[in-house]
Amino acid sequence: MLQAGMVIIGAGEAGARAAVELRTLGWTGAITLIGEEPHAPYERPPLSKQALLSPDAPSPTYILDDEKLKEHDIEWIAGTPVTAIDRAHRTVRLADGREIAYAKLLLATGARPRQLPLLPMNGTPVAGARYLRTYGDALKLRDKLQTGKRIVIVGAGFIGLEVASSAIERGCKVTVVEVGPRILMRGVPIQIAQIVEERHRAAGVDFRIGISIEAIHCADSDGSVNSLTLADGTTIEYDEMIVGIGAIPETSLAASCGLQLENGICVDETLATSDPSIYAAGDCCSFEHPLYPGRRIRLEAWRNAQDQGTHAASAMLGEKAPFASVPWFWSDQYELTLQVAGLVDFGSETIVRELQDGAKLYFHLADDGRLVAVSGIGDSVVIAKEIRIGQILVETGAKPVPQALGDPDVKLKALLRG
Repeated sequence: MLQAGMVIIGAGEAGARAAVELRTLGWTGAITLIGEEPHAPYERPPLSKQALLSPDAPSPTYILDDEKLKEHDIEWIAGTPVTAIDRAHRTVRLADGREIAYAKLLLATGARPRQLPLLPMNGTPVAGARYLRTYGDALKLRDKLQTGKRIVIVGAGFIGLEVASSAIERGCKVTVVEVGPRILMRGVPIQIAQIVEERHRAAGVDFRIGISIEAIHCADSDGSVNSLTLADGTTIEYDEMIVGIGAIPETSLAASCGLQLENGICVDETLATSDPSIYAAGDCCSFEHPLYPGRRIRLEAWRNAQDQGTHAASAMLGEKAPFASVPWFWSDQYELTLQVAGLVDFGSETIVRELQDGAKLYFHLADDGRLVAVSGIGDSVVIAKEIRIGQILVETGAKPVPQALGDPDVKLKALLRG
């Protein structure tokens, strides 16, 4: 058994960032990073775009490659899941029987794709149904996105729409089915959702919105084809189905060792779980945010995983500062980039600001006038700087004059001084 050190379960964004931050902050003891995949820690955002569009066989965009793991003296255990956590003895057990002792443990177990809750008519697995979560998933999907292929995407969230954009660019015929009343229901204001939908429709995407899937029929030896039937009786034939209907936090290890759960692993303001020796970060945990009181939130976002990973590292070393980073999301859709800083659904009033080249900013104000989020869409160069300033306004709890927010002649920087 290794001498007790810092153990991190989950080698994604949060886990990898935490491992590096521990060294940056001066921890000289053992760091063990455990991942189920065979690959060194890599970025997931490129999986729905670059990995699908690259003319050559893509390789992962590594957060930590073998050289960096060695440089930071991080013990990396790949392809071997953890099967149990013994809180009494502060050890974790791996599938191969090894036990590793920990002084502090970080759960960065992420989330798994929500499965399509339907069975096909003929009782066989859903033909062509794919989920995009790993590098291996992206490689398999890339081979299927061929010119003329009929692609059905179930779910019009970030992943579904990014894959739709990539499939269109690969020459596929794309239909997106969304049971909700609009696309991008979570975290994106309706104004931006409408712009994104119009751009997809202009590219040739066929949307079926506000309607559920009644049944799925999978091709078999009788020469039939894959098809799904919507609640209105419409039948859509397809070659491949990609499902992007959300994610479920991976909490099985936390549950089995008795940690508190609520829409993920419950953590306090420092990201500590109900066991003070165990922390959690990223997609797997829910937390209260000082800027958004009154409910626990769980964020499935690259920036949040990165920010919480580094914050958890400092907390594991004794820092008591609360986690207060403003949530930030982004997505590329064709030539458009959308960005959101803050939580839009905490706002009750929206102010729009027109920018150059058709870009737009939306400011979301709470009832008391506090800016709780800013969102934007357009050319990334145009909106990125403005979103960053807006994020600072959100961080500081600013209550800017609405008229000033909507006036493009008033520089946002001036509002920082207000």
